[in-house]
Amino acid sequence: MNKFLTSFYNASPVFFQNILISAYGYKWKERRLGGIFKKELKKFKERENFSYKDWEKYQVIELRKLLTHAFKTVPFYHKLYKECGFKLSDFEKFELSDIKKLPYLEKEDLRRFGKTTLLSTSKEKGNFYSSSGSTGTPVDIYFSKKTHQKWFAAYEVRVLNWAGVSIKLARGMIGGRRIINKSKPKPPYYRYNMAEKQTYFSAYHLNKNTLANYLFGMKKNNVEFMVGYAMSNYFLAKLFVENKIKPPKIKAVITSSEKLTQDMRAIFKKAYGCKTYDSYSGMEACGLISENSEGDFLFSPDTGIVELINEKNEEVKDGNEGEVVLTGLLNFDQPLIRYRIGDRATKKENQKAISKKQMPLFKEINGRVEDVIIGLDKTKIVRFHGLYINIIGLVVGQIIQESHLDFVINLVVDDDYLKTSELIISKRLKSQLGPEINISFNYLSDIPKNKNGKFRAVINNLS
Repeated sequence: MNKFLTSFYNASPVFFQNILISAYGYKWKERRLGGIFKKELKKFKERENFSYKDWEKYQVIELRKLLTHAFKTVPFYHKLYKECGFKLSDFEKFELSDIKKLPYLEKEDLRRFGKTTLLSTSKEKGNFYSSSGSTGTPVDIYFSKKTHQKWFAAYEVRVLNWAGVSIKLARGMIGGRRIINKSKPKPPYYRYNMAEKQTYFSAYHLNKNTLANYLFGMKKNNVEFMVGYAMSNYFLAKLFVENKIKPPKIKAVITSSEKLTQDMRAIFKKAYGCKTYDSYSGMEACGLISENSEGDFLFSPDTGIVELINEKNEEVKDGNEGEVVLTGLLNFDQPLIRYRIGDRATKKENQKAISKKQMPLFKEINGRVEDVIIGLDKTKIVRFHGLYINIIGLVVGQIIQESHLDFVINLVVDDDYLKTSELIISKRLKSQLGPEINISFNYLSDIPKNKNGKFRAVINNLS
């Protein structure tokens, strides 16, 4: 919404806000689920059982199309690749292994040139959409209707269908949008998008006193599955469990944007009696990792090409953590080729999926590249997920650096947590940063969120 519509929305009564949201939802539904959506849906389903060899052939063909198109019609790539010594004929016979010869697309390049030279001169009519900008620096992504329809066909097949649900079912959503902006908010703490049967719950007003209204919204609108931020969904489910309130039984919880833990899965199972499915993508829509019913966390090769690299820009072996580099295969209007998206991830060492799907099998998304702590010797350290491994009763943790020597660790825990775990966490952090550091622990009911409704796992307050 633009500023005028936002002001008008905030000044409107709840029933009219629901009308506005439904009108917006209808337009959004038509954009995503019209046109070639059904045709693309069928294609994504047909490709699910490709062999590794089939996927390689498919990606080679799509990569050649993409690079040829980019060289011919995207000024940014034409200039860049020409300077690197590439000719058009090179891309017509390009192999997957050749992708390492291409320069990276940095996030700063996308910010600077995303609305100009990174656009194809033959682009289809479309709009720009901004990412949430968890580090304060959002990017603008260009989507034509066709690109949107391809992307949501992938989402329907590889996220929703794998979780046993569909976009046609009534869903609950907890995300970063501020649907209630008044200084003294009153119930209801949700709004309803009639066009998509979507109940959008506020992530900012969830507590014991408001819980009854969230429950009422779920029942009133017959919510059949929940999607959205992992932490906010977790706190809703945890409140149900702690207050011995039985919410409606739903088909699935589908999380994204934040790290999903085993404790969260257990709470979702206890509250709703269903499985949880994790997923990873991003506004850039240049790669999708999603969990199927067998628990395989799989990258969809028809959405993009994924690389994991180390600090020397070398590809890491399976089982090792690396920085995620993506080449999107769906958006030819604003191609993202070898794009450093800013996340770290780990593939499974054993690439045999339980489901027999022959797609890249991931272990986990580890965190943001920007989640950096500076050591006494000015060394930058980014790997902190290991602090919390096998800590019983720990829901989520956040590390804050106040100085080179002083650190605060915020923890959200449940009844199974042992206070002696502080010794384990401290020992692990000191093994990375040195025995001189000072560590204090805070126990919170919730980790403070950014403006976009997400929480940062690592915060560096050094100037």
